[in-house]
Parts: sequence; structure tokens; C-alpha cells
Amino acid sequence: MSKRYDTSKQWYAIHTYSGYEEKVAESIRQRADSLDMKDKIFQVLVPKEKMIEVKNGKRKVVEKRIFQGYVMVQMKMSEDAWYIVRNTPSVTGFVGSGAEPTPVSDEEMEKIMKRMGREEPKHKIDYNVGEVVNIIDGPFKGFDGTISEIDAAKGKLKVLVNMFGRETPVELDSLQVKRV
Repeated sequence: MSKRYDTSKQWYAIHTYSGYEEKVAESIRQRADSLDMKDKIFQVLVPKEKMIEVKNGKRKVVEKRIFQGYVMVQMKMSEDAWYIVRNTPSVTGFVGSGAEPTPVSDEEMEKIMKRMGREEPKHKIDYNVGEVVNIIDGPFKGFDGTISEIDAAKGKLKVLVNMFGRETPVELDSLQVKRV
């Protein structure tokens, strides 16, 4: 009793144990190679995006997984291709309704690909609006202020600094402040 599958080339989301995404992607690639399934399993990718992190006062561009615990596989769905992917170690299943894997829409894949291919890394700012920070650099060094806005794209914070009894908004780089 074989099921009717849509045998066009489509993307599917596979759920894995978090932290094993790369290992699962590599295993699926190797299995597709060794079991001669290159005509059914085409691409395997772990969606990532570039982000700027600040560690010890230095900026560093790092790649972060967009979806923890997911791997994207482009394949022609068939009983044997589904079996190979489903039985890869650390794969917990396909994303879909019931027992049927559901393809990821082209629009959704376009968004994911666009997010992955973005050249401008996002700044990783782990401050929140309303948080009190101390300014450690620039003309307002030594002042404390409250974060009123965060611009993650530019890595900038707007901090309200109390000067002469009034709150004055100051735009600062996220590297110019530290937690109080």
C-alpha cells in the first residue's frame, strides 16, 4: 500500500534535537550520497543569519541559527526518500499535519533565504527599553541613564540622561554602555 506523494522538488522542514542541526544536515547529505538518492534529496541546509555580538568590548560577527532544532531539506517526496530522512539519527520528525509531511511554501523559503543571505549583520543588543545603564565612553562618560529606544539594525541606543534636572535623550553605540 503506497501513499500518493507530490513528487515535485520541494522544501520540507525537519525537526531535530536542538544543537544537532549541523550533524543531522551532514548525516542526511552523506546518506543521500551513499544510498544513491541524489535524484530525490537535493539540498540540506541549516538556516542561519549573521549577527554582531559584543564580547569583551569587541565586535564579532557570528552566525546564529534562525530556527533552533530545524533543518530544511529540498527533496522529491517518495517512500524511500522520506524513510532515509526520517530515520537519520537525531531527527524527531517532519513538520506537517498528522503523518504527512507538509512542504514549506515558496514564499516562506524565499523569506528564509533572504534572511540567510543578508549581507548586513544584525547587532546583538541584550539590553531592554527601561533598563538603567552606565555610560562608559564618550562625552557623557560616567552618567547613568535609562534606555528609551533600541535600534538593533544600527546597534544604537537612545538613553535618557538626567542633566540639570531634565531628561535629555542621547544616542549612543551599544558598546558605549554597561549594565549598572
